[in-house]
Amino acid sequence: MIESNKEFKLISKRNPKSLLPNTLTIFGVCLGLSSIKFALDLNYTMAIIAIAFAAILDTLDGRVARLIKGTSKVGKELDSLTDVISFGVAPSFVMYFWSINEIGKFGWMCVLIYTVCCALRLARFNLTTINENETWKINFFEGVPSPAAAGLALLPLILSLSELIKFENQAIISIICLLFTSVLMVSNIPTYSLKRILIPRNLTIFVLLGIGIYLSLVIFYTFQTLFLTGVVYILLIPISYYHYKSKNKKSINLVDEDETEDIL
Repeated sequence: MIESNKEFKLISKRNPKSLLPNTLTIFGVCLGLSSIKFALDLNYTMAIIAIAFAAILDTLDGRVARLIKGTSKVGKELDSLTDVISFGVAPSFVMYFWSINEIGKFGWMCVLIYTVCCALRLARFNLTTINENETWKINFFEGVPSPAAAGLALLPLILSLSELIKFENQAIISIICLLFTSVLMVSNIPTYSLKRILIPRNLTIFVLLGIGIYLSLVIFYTFQTLFLTGVVYILLIPISYYHYKSKNKKSINLVDEDETEDIL
């Protein structure tokens, strides 16, 4: 009897370093699914915390992969599939169980629209290419990224749990927020890519101090801090738009100057 030489491979022998970032990605999808379970149990606090940790892992897996040189095509596809579940399906389900189900079929249609927009946004992201003479564009996303979109979609629930403001018509406000976020995801509005931030060494200690203060606020004033974070992100969208337009205009002018010099 001749045995097959083919082996089942969880990871490639050529790139075993990809196991760590892929493991972080899988943890992320588990957290996304767990948030749906928490919402079913009416434990919305843990549902939001689970999605927040999934967003943190989504930020870390790419950085870890680049740091240890463990990037892979499998990891890229796995990351996108995870994002659909953790930031497309999970937030919309949480909001549906919290308030949107009161509206009935229209509420469910809004949930579907949000999830489809998230999938379309990730598909477009995977196909995005940047020219060599436009490397500055790596600092921007086209449309709101899915982790940030999840936070924006959950803002009404976060505001309710923060008890900063008491409001009625929760279902209507949730639907407006969900549809608005859906449009932002599939739009062409440039937004800052927080994954690509490079921190100068002389500012490292101040950044670490800021992170420590922010984490302290999250621990003691969890939902108040998360809500204000969402508001700050919304305010950054028009700033990133004008910043992108300014850099794009400078890039076009440089190209035109180069072409003029070649002609002369």
